[in-house]
Amino acid sequence: MSVPPPVTRVQPLVVRTRAALRTALEAPAGTAAGAPEGAAPSGTAGPRPDAPPRTAARAVVMTMGALHDGHLQLVRAARERVGPTGQVVVTVFVNPLQFGPDEDLDRYPRDLDADVALLAGLDEPAPGRPAVDLVFAPSVEEMYPGGDPIVRVTSGRIGTVLEGAFRPGHFDGVLTVVLKLLHLTRPDVAFYGEKDAQQLLAIRRMVADLNVDVEVVGVPIVRDDDGLALSSRNAYLSAQERADALTLSRALRAGAAAAAAGQGGAGAIEVASGMLNEHPGVVVDYLALVDPTTVDDLEPEYVGPALLLVAARVGSTRLIDNLAVDVAPPVTRTARPGGTQ
Repeated sequence: MSVPPPVTRVQPLVVRTRAALRTALEAPAGTAAGAPEGAAPSGTAGPRPDAPPRTAARAVVMTMGALHDGHLQLVRAARERVGPTGQVVVTVFVNPLQFGPDEDLDRYPRDLDADVALLAGLDEPAPGRPAVDLVFAPSVEEMYPGGDPIVRVTSGRIGTVLEGAFRPGHFDGVLTVVLKLLHLTRPDVAFYGEKDAQQLLAIRRMVADLNVDVEVVGVPIVRDDDGLALSSRNAYLSAQERADALTLSRALRAGAAAAAAGQGGAGAIEVASGMLNEHPGVVVDYLALVDPTTVDDLEPEYVGPALLLVAARVGSTRLIDNLAVDVAPPVTRTARPGGTQ
C-alpha cells in the first residue's frame, strides 16, 4: 500500500526588521510567502522582474503573540475580507509602552515559533497560498531605535477612565505602537478584537481624528465552551482560579438579562456586582455600564444599547471582559380592578 506524500504547507514569511518588511510588502502577490513547512521562518522574498504590481487589498492583525483561537479568528476574518489574492499581515510585538511598572511585561508569554506554527496551520485560501502571508516580529530596538519615543500619541479623555484610570499611560502606549504599525504595514483594513472594547474605541477615534487612511473592523469576542473570554493571560490561571474567573462572564450575562428585563442600568450593575462579590477569589477593579461609542457614563433613565464592562484580578492575573447590553424601558405594574396594585 502506497503512503500518501506528506502535506506541504506554505508558512508565513517572518521578517524582523523594517527594511525586510518594506521589501516583503512591495513584493507582488504570491511572492512574499515563506518557505515550505519546516524551513526556517526568516528572511525576505523579493519581487520577480516580470511580476505585475500588487493591486489586491491588504489586512493587518496586530498581536502581542501567545496566539490563541481569538487571534486566529481575527486572521480568518482578515483573510475572508481580502480574499485569496489579498495580503494578510500579522504583527507580533510585546509593546513595553503599554505596560505599567508593576505589570507583567517580563513574564508575558512569548513563543514566536509556536505562533508561526499556529498561523501556518490555518486553512489555505487557495492552493499554495497561506492564510497569513507575512509575520512582522520586530525587537523593541527595531520598533524604538532611539529608545522610548519622545513624541507619543495621547489617548485624551478615553485614556483617563476605566482601564485608563487603573493603568495610567496604557492607552497612550497602545495608540503610539498602533499608529507606528499602521504606518509600517500600510493596510487597507485592520482587525481588532472586541474583548478590548475601550482599546478598540480609542483606535477608532485616533484613526478618525488623525485622518489615518485605514478601515478599522472589530471582531466579536471568542469564548471557551465554559464562557471564559479567550486571553493570553488565561495561561497564568490555576484550575481554581480559572473556575473563579468564570464569574466574570456569568455576572455580565446576569446583568444584561436584568437590563433587558426592565431593571435599568442600576439594576444591571446591582445584579452583576452581587454575583462578583459572592466570590472572594475575584477582586473587582471596576464594573461599569457605559455608552458603547464614547465609554461615557449613562444617565439613570437611559434606555437603549449599552456596554457592560468588568475588570478584575483573579489571583495575580488581571482579566477584562464585556458584553453588549440592551437597556429596556422600566417595567411598570398595571393597576388591578378596584384600584389595588
